[in-house]
Amino acid sequence: MPPVSGAELPVRRGYAQAPRPEDRTEEVPAPEPVPEPPADAPAQRRPEVHHLGDRAPTYAAEPGALPPADPAALDALTPDTVLEGARYGTYTLRAASLRGDSARFRGEVRRDFLLTARFGSGDDALVLVALAGGDRAAPGAAEAAAELCRTVAAAVGRSQGRLAEDIRAGRRDALRSGLQRLTDRGYGRLRARAAELGLAEAAYTAGLRGLLLPVDPECRTRVCFGSGAGGLFRLRSGQWQDLEPVAPPAAQGAPGPDDEAEAAFRFRASVARPGDTLLLCSGGLAEPMREEAALTAELGARWSEAEPPGLAAFLADIQLRLKGYADDRTAAAVWEA
Repeated sequence: MPPVSGAELPVRRGYAQAPRPEDRTEEVPAPEPVPEPPADAPAQRRPEVHHLGDRAPTYAAEPGALPPADPAALDALTPDTVLEGARYGTYTLRAASLRGDSARFRGEVRRDFLLTARFGSGDDALVLVALAGGDRAAPGAAEAAAELCRTVAAAVGRSQGRLAEDIRAGRRDALRSGLQRLTDRGYGRLRARAAELGLAEAAYTAGLRGLLLPVDPECRTRVCFGSGAGGLFRLRSGQWQDLEPVAPPAAQGAPGPDDEAEAAFRFRASVARPGDTLLLCSGGLAEPMREEAALTAELGARWSEAEPPGLAAFLADIQLRLKGYADDRTAAAVWEA
């Protein structure tokens, strides 16, 4: 039984020992007083959720109803928002996934899924960001997005050593074929699962985007891959570039030249330049990025500052609201020092 606080305990002769140096309590100096800010200094404001354009979106800016919960499946609950971040070598990573305005209003679950993981150790390690977004009208979209991300992430983790070597050696063809193979396997599992559930394939699927970032500070190659709805954008010298332009209908199914998006499988491996910002996102953000100049202008201005945003500021940036865009949003951005 532990001694009662404040009670005196007898010292047993022959067992008393002087306290060890590591056990001694050291005097901690009092902290320096924080100076009061000048009376005319601007107040520090929390990041706020703004909307762009003349008209506010239909739904409220903050979450409303919670999704229904099953007491027998509480481990399947999905939070409204997920935030993640990391910093390795020359880059800073920020990632977020949040329910869209419509799902928040209706009390529906977030159908987008975000997974971030580091595989390996030391300079051979790889950071993976996998994100997937399903159609909010499809009954199995949330489960499909989660399963797809986890399946692809597990395959990347098992192949981490070979992938890291291929990235450092610049073996683009090997990377493309290997990542396409594991992506196809992920979609194959979704099709099999849809058949088990008695669902149409279109009701149990999701758009996938993956990003591989070497931990090695000497390697600045960034590898992006995926299929289906989503987008990849780069902010360079203050200008946004769409690295996955949507192909016209007549070109669907025809592979493009190297370093360009293909209709079914999208792949890009490129060397980052200092000052670049790479943005990978689900369809819920890719759509307004392609269609709303106000959004690209605002994010371009915010992300051109010297330092990357913190997690809270990044979340506020990602949920810049526009009327007519109420889907889930999931994004990962990488700032190059």
